Amino acid sequence: MLNPKIEGAFNAQINAELYSSYLYLSMSAYFESKSLPGMAHWMRLQAQEEAGHAMKMFDFVNERNGRVLLKAVDAPATEWASPLAVFEVVYEHECKVTGLINDLTSLALEEKDHAAGIFLQWFVTEQVEEEANALAIVDKLKLVGDQGVPLYMLDKELGQRTVSPAAAE
Repeated sequence: MLNPKIEGAFNAQINAELYSSYLYLSMSAYFESKSLPGMAHWMRLQAQEEAGHAMKMFDFVNERNGRVLLKAVDAPATEWASPLAVFEVVYEHECKVTGLINDLTSLALEEKDHAAGIFLQWFVTEQVEEEANALAIVDKLKLVGDQGVPLYMLDKELGQRTVSPAAAE
């Protein structure tokens, strides 16, 4: 059974993961409006992945005889200055989520909730990948800028993204 502190922290993280999904879906819509379907596709998959993270936590809370309490999800931004600006926000957001996961992991250790600590290790590892992927795209966008052909090629590359088996779990 989850203690109230852990349960509350998981509920807050579920909300944060749902916000992440909503943010990336908004970014997908932005890229669609800018005729960048590859980037829109990448963001749509990212939104699905984040919703999956929320559901993993949702299921964990329920499996531990806790209570999931959903709250309103904040509205995300809808406009950005450029594709680079979007992916810079993605990188900053993933760094913030890493901090939230680390705080939740620390709380699990403080509360001696070993099951939660073990469960959260997957998310700790996942965040390393999330930050690295976002930063790699930021770096590529800094190289290509808003130049037509290089931006088009990067858009095509990002459109090749598929869902990884681990993310689909």
